[in-house]
Amino acid sequence: MIEKTSSDNHPPVSISAAFTHFFRRFYWRDYVVYMTFVVIFAIFAVALYPSGFLNPNNLLNILRQTATISVMAVAMTFVLAAAEIDLSVGAVAGLASVVTAMSIARYGIVAGVVAGLTTGLLVGLINGFLATRIGIPSFLVTLGMQGIATGTAMWVTQTAPIPIANQMYTYIFGSGNVGPIPTLFIWTLAVFLTGHLCLKATPFGRQVLATGGNETAARYSGINTKKIKYITFVVMSMIAALAGMLYAGRLHSGRFQWGQGDELSVIAAVVLGGTSLFGGKGSVIGTIIGAILIGLINNGLILMGLEASQQMIVRGAIIIFAVALTGRKAQS
Repeated sequence: MIEKTSSDNHPPVSISAAFTHFFRRFYWRDYVVYMTFVVIFAIFAVALYPSGFLNPNNLLNILRQTATISVMAVAMTFVLAAAEIDLSVGAVAGLASVVTAMSIARYGIVAGVVAGLTTGLLVGLINGFLATRIGIPSFLVTLGMQGIATGTAMWVTQTAPIPIANQMYTYIFGSGNVGPIPTLFIWTLAVFLTGHLCLKATPFGRQVLATGGNETAARYSGINTKKIKYITFVVMSMIAALAGMLYAGRLHSGRFQWGQGDELSVIAAVVLGGTSLFGGKGSVIGTIIGAILIGLINNGLILMGLEASQQMIVRGAIIIFAVALTGRKAQS
């Protein structure tokens, strides 16, 4: 007589075990940003339908407005994943926009692009050197650099805007469209794909996560953790400079105000996207969704008639919300 196996006698047991295994692996906090995005989009779609929230032009406008935040947030993902922080990104964007505009006016578009990126490179080298070689906490280094960059931009321009008349530059860096697609969206997509592949499919991305997860263990495994962190600071500042150049292209001028306060939105987008404040965990896809979510909220609040001060209050609340829902305790 052939005996039935336990699976034959009790098939529901194996199904139950499969569900148990799934839910043990499922961590709902990893999907907060996606669930929040769907809920807020649905609420605004219904409540603001008469105001044209779902109008294609309005949705494209959200992508344009969030492009600079999105590109900076991708780079900030690497910084936070390495257990560091950069508070100078908004100020660097403003300084780069000014340097780019002044260089274009004197030497042309190529010199302007090179000057803008070089500005980010120099700031990143200084931030990285002070944080990784001298040992000053990155919070203090970049907070000080924030003041230096803003003050320099105000000084060289006497707080006046520097207009950009070069149509090729403004077309490429913010004002143009390739068919119906804004060039700002193309820049965002390019930075997103590069960042995602770098984090998930390259040794550098794995080393960033290892460094942020447990720097001592990473160092003993042969990773040059100081070098890894140094690179993240340099890349962050160069991407912030690119964001400043996009500001200048979209708004046809360089101004020290461009990027002011963006560090708040950038960090909020990254944390909402699931990147750990304690390092060792990051998601570029989540970061982009977080950045668009913030743009979605800003756009909806504007259509509701809220003032700029009220929007700032909401953005501050987003960071608290993000830490509460997606934050995890640091692992020993």
